[in-house]
Amino acid sequence: MNRRNFLSTATGTLAATTVFPSFAIGKPGKSANSKLNVAFIGSGGWIARQPYEQGCKDENLVAFCDVDRNLSAENMKNWRTTQPFFDDFRVMLDKLHKEIDAVVISTPDHTHFAATLLAMERGIHVYTQKPLTHNVWQSRTLVKAKERYKVVTQMGNQGHAGDGIRQSVEAIRAGVIGEVREVFTRNEGPEMGSMHFANPAMMPPPSSPVPDGLAWDLWLGPAAKRDFYADYIPKKWRSFYDFGNGMLGDFGCHTLDTPVWALDLDVPTVIECVQREKSLDGVIPTASHIKFHFPAKGDRGPVVLHWFDGPQDWTKVGRIDKFGAEHAAYLGRACWMVGTKGLLGCGTHAGAPLIAPEDLRKQWKESPPPETLPRVAGGPFREWMRAIKGEGPEPGSNFTYAAKLTEIIQLGVIAQRFNTRIEWDAKEARITNHPELNAFVKEPVREGWQYGEAL
Repeated sequence: MNRRNFLSTATGTLAATTVFPSFAIGKPGKSANSKLNVAFIGSGGWIARQPYEQGCKDENLVAFCDVDRNLSAENMKNWRTTQPFFDDFRVMLDKLHKEIDAVVISTPDHTHFAATLLAMERGIHVYTQKPLTHNVWQSRTLVKAKERYKVVTQMGNQGHAGDGIRQSVEAIRAGVIGEVREVFTRNEGPEMGSMHFANPAMMPPPSSPVPDGLAWDLWLGPAAKRDFYADYIPKKWRSFYDFGNGMLGDFGCHTLDTPVWALDLDVPTVIECVQREKSLDGVIPTASHIKFHFPAKGDRGPVVLHWFDGPQDWTKVGRIDKFGAEHAAYLGRACWMVGTKGLLGCGTHAGAPLIAPEDLRKQWKESPPPETLPRVAGGPFREWMRAIKGEGPEPGSNFTYAAKLTEIIQLGVIAQRFNTRIEWDAKEARITNHPELNAFVKEPVREGWQYGEAL
């Protein structure tokens, strides 16, 4: 009997109180072995240290994978691991999938989908860093995979597991600030030329020798072949649309999380790029302003959500002019929801709400709305692992929710990339006014990297 079948027969009685379907490693409930066999796809730098330090080190770490052995060397040394190490996650999953219960995926955006889907197909539970995928078709396909393979899923927008975002959602739904029709979100980045964002002088960028220890072809994965450029790694790939989604992809899943959850926003019908700084072809801009138009739903009216990135002159843009707030950068917050009675602000990663004006804030603090949302203990990784073991409910940022949030962001990225207004038919998953841009709703992939077509 292999480990997964053993865990399946060892489950307890919690199933009656959960909403989960049968899991790949077992039905809800404690197993006789309370530790999971966890693998990492993406094992270098802080992005891997985060899951390690926030719960995974307490489980059985059984395998590691990274295309950059030099980047992973420090973590492997500090963790004193002797477990198998792979360059290619496809090889790792083929060889060890029967011994892996769960995998954390911390690769660049363009390889999230392939790694995630291949793990799900093998009955492995997945935690994938944000944004969930690189394009809309991939996000929607992972929702189908979740429904088919019945595994526990979680996207890494950490603030979704916090108390602060729950306080915000409860306040909005209780009508503390009244009816919300407009939302302002922002981030000061990207800082081009910094440790996170490249600033190439030309496109395509100049070729560089491939460093020892880097499996360059595997790093490219589904992306078209090209020469190595030194500033692609380890983090600056975010500047290039072929690999990342810029500032909106990097922070949108954090900053837009509160309004999307609180206002129950489905995907927008219109997304327009109002302003965009010029950039080289295929490179993100230094600043932009995107407007998302969400239709009315239920008792809620239509909502317009603004996204600003890059350094902005806030005396001229992002005007609020209500309840003491002049603009989107009021009191340093990254998100402001504007209601008929007041404002609710929060940070880049959700966090605790700030109610304005002062009299409304005092009233909210003295008589907060009831806690209608369950709190999460220990953060998103432990939330995910408890669900796998049958010790807790489905994670809040599971792929059904995460795919919707990611799709909103990816539509904004398309509008930003081409400096245009797009009209979105959500039912058909098509851009109707610029049909040529549907090539970026489902992007072409390199031979040998076609996954998910059967779903």
